[in-house]
Amino acid sequence: MNRRHWPTALAVLAAAILVWYLLYSQALVRELRKDAEVHSRIVVRVYSGLSDPDMEPLATLLGLSGEIQRLRIPIVYADQDGVPAFWVNLPFEAAQGDTADMIRVMKYSDRLARQNPPLTEQGLGTIYFGDPPSVERLRWVPLLQVGALVALLATLASVIRHNVRTERERIWAAMARESAHQMATPLSSLAGWVEILRLPEEDREGMATLPAVAGEMEADLDRLEKVARRFEWIGRPVQTESVDVRTLLRLLERYVRVRLPQLGRGVSLEVDIPEGMPAVQGNAILLEWALENLVKNALDALAGAGGRICIEAEALGERRVEIRVTDDGPGVSATVRTTLFEPGVSTKKGGWGVGLSLARRIVEDVHAGKLRLEPSEKGARFVMQLPAVPEPADAGRLRGRGVGLYGGSA
Repeated sequence: MNRRHWPTALAVLAAAILVWYLLYSQALVRELRKDAEVHSRIVVRVYSGLSDPDMEPLATLLGLSGEIQRLRIPIVYADQDGVPAFWVNLPFEAAQGDTADMIRVMKYSDRLARQNPPLTEQGLGTIYFGDPPSVERLRWVPLLQVGALVALLATLASVIRHNVRTERERIWAAMARESAHQMATPLSSLAGWVEILRLPEEDREGMATLPAVAGEMEADLDRLEKVARRFEWIGRPVQTESVDVRTLLRLLERYVRVRLPQLGRGVSLEVDIPEGMPAVQGNAILLEWALENLVKNALDALAGAGGRICIEAEALGERRVEIRVTDDGPGVSATVRTTLFEPGVSTKKGGWGVGLSLARRIVEDVHAGKLRLEPSEKGARFVMQLPAVPEPADAGRLRGRGVGLYGGSA
């Protein structure tokens, strides 16, 4: 059987065990009700014999004997010499007077004595008795309960492991696609500049000068290096430092504006960064990555229709900095608002659902911040809160947080 079918098979097995347990319990209930009915008949026969002086004692005893047999309790009565004189409801046939059968009944009496202490009547003999079938079946109930619980726990653990493994594989596949996507832009740009350099000098008239081409190629190489460094942090401890918010957002603005003609025709970008913004404690490479994902999400929402993207920053006291990325697009459907940041959830067709999940992990797990989608009248508003650079006495609290992207704590 394929491993991916194991959780389903185990779930079916656990369900079958539970169904069987319920049927078994109902059978026990019916058995106990039958025993209660027989006991009631015995009581009625006893009281009828005591209250009716005309009733023959022998008939009463025969009636009681029949009811006792219906209880199916194995009983062996032995006389004062230990010789079986009467037995009923034994699991085998035995004839009175047959030596082999008598020996067999005596051995069975010893088995009953180990099961329940025998009753000794003065001047009469000893009574050996066993358990009714309902009691025998009740002994299995705790084992069935434990077995069903173990099966359910095993099923749950297997399903969780399978889901975690599937989610991890989906995340890594999405990360691989994300890395290819991020590298494709600077690589295609470099390929374009190389084609320009290959042109004869006379054909390059009116195009960018060699120093300008070299500068653009250097920028693309820097971009490739930055992308490579981003993915180096996956699964490794992330070191943080003081990050200037204005510089971070201006670099993001430059990156987005250059690509707006290709990525978002008809989209305008507004950036509002007040003077005197405090620095944040973080990793500039990863924070820029998270912000890029928010901006790309807004560009996807405005694709084909145009609109406005606004990036704002605001200091919240001395300890927090808030960065908002807002667009005036169609907004986020209510059906995915609660799961928008989960891996694999995407609002666009063909999306892998890794960008917002990665952004939240960067902000919350690595930087001890918060990332949320706030209600807005139109479009979508993502709000990121980050800790400002702490006072010297608190500096050690946030510096060097040992948390890796999709890699746990170090």
